[in-house]
Amino acid sequence: MSRRRVAILISGRGSNMASLMEAARAPDYPAEIALVLSNRPDAEGLERARAAGIETLAIDHKAHASRESFEQALDSALRERGIEFICLAGFMRVLTDWFVESWAGRMINIHPSLLPLFRGIHTHRRALEEGVLVHGCTVHFVVPELDAGPIVAQAAVPVVPGDTEESLAKRILVQEHLLYPKALDLICSGRARLEAGRVVFSEEWDAGGALHSPH
Repeated sequence: MSRRRVAILISGRGSNMASLMEAARAPDYPAEIALVLSNRPDAEGLERARAAGIETLAIDHKAHASRESFEQALDSALRERGIEFICLAGFMRVLTDWFVESWAGRMINIHPSLLPLFRGIHTHRRALEEGVLVHGCTVHFVVPELDAGPIVAQAAVPVVPGDTEESLAKRILVQEHLLYPKALDLICSGRARLEAGRVVFSEEWDAGGALHSPH
């Protein structure tokens, strides 16, 4: 089986990175985590990746005069290492249209809401303020418009009485760690693919199985 070479981009501790690395240890997983890259040299996740034997690289955005210069360095580093696919995992940089379009169809992100609800930040606070009964997380392809790309998979989490931002975030993070490896598996195995701006699933995959509501 040919495994796709994947880079994970992080800015912090990389908890979703860890779940992807763990999944990729399975011999039948269709992706290889070939690189963990951060825009912050002190990101905790870099040491975690090094300890797992994965190549790491820090490209400090502060050392570049512009977003374009930083992203050109980022793009060059990825291509030099033969990276085929990118997973954003807590990468706290807004990417330019140039970079996003350069990797169109080859970059996904995980967002802590059931998109298209609650794009952007403070999703758990906004969900509680709006009084929704179900919240969750979404894996989606990255497009120039923020949090608006085609959806690959979602996990739903009920909002319970007494929930706070912290308690809701904790339960959703558990689902993120399950969902992200599943979504990458779907894409790299060819069971999910982009067609005309939408994600299409192969016949042997029940698309409804990507949406689940844990008790």
